[in-house]
Amino acid sequence: MKTDLFNHIVQMQMSRRKMMQGVAATGLAAAAGGMGAAPAFASGDDLRQQILKIPGVGQGSPTDGDWQKVGELTLGPTKATVAEGEFEGVELTFMGLNNQNLHNFLFRGFLKPWEKYTGAKINWIDLAQADYNARLQQSIATQTVDFDIIEMGAPFEGDVLGKGLASEMPEWVKDVIDMDDYVDYLKAPVGTWGGKTYRVSIDGDCHTFAYRKDYYENEEFAAAWKESGGEGDWAAPTTWAQVQAHSKFLAGKKDPLTGLDAHGFLDPLKGWGGFGFYFLEDRATAYAKHPDDPAWLFDPDTMKPRVNNPAFVQAIQDVMDLIAIKGAYPADQINADPGTTAFQQFLAGTGGMLTWWGDVGSSARTSDTSVVGDVVGFSTLPGSDKVWNSKTNQWDMQANEAPNMAYIGWGVYVMARVDSDAKKHKAAWSAAAHLGGKDLSLWASAYPSGFQPYRNSHFQFDEWEAAGYDRDYVEDYLGSNADSYNHPNGAIEPRIPGIFQYYSVAEDELAKGFAGQYGGAQETADAIAAAWEKITDQIGRDSQIALYKESLGM
Repeated sequence: MKTDLFNHIVQMQMSRRKMMQGVAATGLAAAAGGMGAAPAFASGDDLRQQILKIPGVGQGSPTDGDWQKVGELTLGPTKATVAEGEFEGVELTFMGLNNQNLHNFLFRGFLKPWEKYTGAKINWIDLAQADYNARLQQSIATQTVDFDIIEMGAPFEGDVLGKGLASEMPEWVKDVIDMDDYVDYLKAPVGTWGGKTYRVSIDGDCHTFAYRKDYYENEEFAAAWKESGGEGDWAAPTTWAQVQAHSKFLAGKKDPLTGLDAHGFLDPLKGWGGFGFYFLEDRATAYAKHPDDPAWLFDPDTMKPRVNNPAFVQAIQDVMDLIAIKGAYPADQINADPGTTAFQQFLAGTGGMLTWWGDVGSSARTSDTSVVGDVVGFSTLPGSDKVWNSKTNQWDMQANEAPNMAYIGWGVYVMARVDSDAKKHKAAWSAAAHLGGKDLSLWASAYPSGFQPYRNSHFQFDEWEAAGYDRDYVEDYLGSNADSYNHPNGAIEPRIPGIFQYYSVAEDELAKGFAGQYGGAQETADAIAAAWEKITDQIGRDSQIALYKESLGM
């Protein structure tokens, strides 16, 4: 999209629902024009409606019994490609996450019917998110890959696919999982390396903005905001400057839902094995991702870090400013990682604003522990009224939005170590295909799973309504995802080797900065940049430049 058209859209402040109508119309037009043959195993509407009623929105959190029911009902493609008992005697090892009782816990339930039908047995390696990168990098560095299947995000593809550690996807798997149904940003080159396909997508990641509508419908807050001289109406923020002002204003007030202390934006101040850096990025992308420049983390010609430019320094300074205000954050926020901010704080009724993956949207209405399901709203990430231009080294004073496509989604990958055993190879890919099935994926998008919508077919509002979601909520939640995926200025992260080494060291330096060990935001950012330069030199600058440019489509 041309810059002038993009700026026009931003300035017009197109509503999410109008944007969604456009997205829907585009999808219908594409379907009418013929997007290719239907998948070999077409989804049935009756089946999709049936699984979405397990257990039903508002009926409490799903259980292992529910996961097994869904796994059993979606075995159709497996039964069409695998004979009963065909994998008898095969044992597979699967490595993935155990976060919030999601991920691997669901996979176990989904795959129990698959194991029963095929005869295969799966052994599990469960990792906390903060331990994931270290465990994977150790396996790579020591050449001791001890798993046959892995749940992995696209950012690690440079480390794993680039070293030839994964198995190429067979053609029959592509038919089973209907890859044409993926949203565009998850299609090739994501999941591929050297022109070969390796990934079964089970997730489509982006960060969106969640906020408490009851905060912005509160008459006392509105009156106090006006009396304090607050700029503009008391309404959900659309820029980071507004987020900052609202967070400062809310310090010392009482939460309208719980009666406890009110808080504004919930920054996670503790690292999370590299994954926490995405949340600093959320604050930075609107300032750092210029619509005329695909790069925003590094200079594409030199790999010089941009993490210490004025855009990132602005984001770091905003966090430091809130740390300095008593009551702006909950007590002991310095020890809150992103899992804490989402599941123990925001969903439990603490705080007014949050950025996170799609889990917050589905969990708000379907988790036993959520108290905000009736009062939470969603949008794309806040924008800014200025954006740093790395080509001119100055601020361009223009409206800018840049959704953070954080992590590019989890996928399931089969390791090359199964390639020498035809039976084990087919079994591993069959398990991966089952987890990435079109119908099963709809259930995982609508209920707490660790995953968010990632297929075009996930954006059918009627199916979500049939599960028990109300239309306004669905349009708001799904709209924030669709608008992020389809945004013309999305901040796409690179699939380059060592990306989580960069992120992990950034978390370490941020922690020092937030604790007051550096002289301020600029010194903290400079420390991150210096550490990033060392990583680039260790990996190889020329190769990193080439791969970075390739990942940006340059």
